Amino acid sequence: MTLHILFLGPLGDTAGCERLDIPFDRTLSTIAHLRDRLGQDNALLGQALAEPQVMVALNQQLVDWDCNLQQGDEIAFLLPG
Repeated sequence: MTLHILFLGPLGDTAGCERLDIPFDRTLSTIAHLRDRLGQDNALLGQALAEPQVMVALNQQLVDWDCNLQQGDEIAFLLPG
């Protein structure tokens, strides 16, 4: 199964795409782990996602960074405003 990731607003420009599907594995147990993995692949994106104003939604519900992930989840990173 995969994780479906959305980068909304300017985060899409930083990521180079608005949507990304990646394979789910057990090392991606939380959204914070996913953020760290994305930052390993794209340093600018990692810096952008670490900004305190960035919000995250899991399956269309705003959540905290320590929220657990499951196969098939949709994660959206967004900037308020």
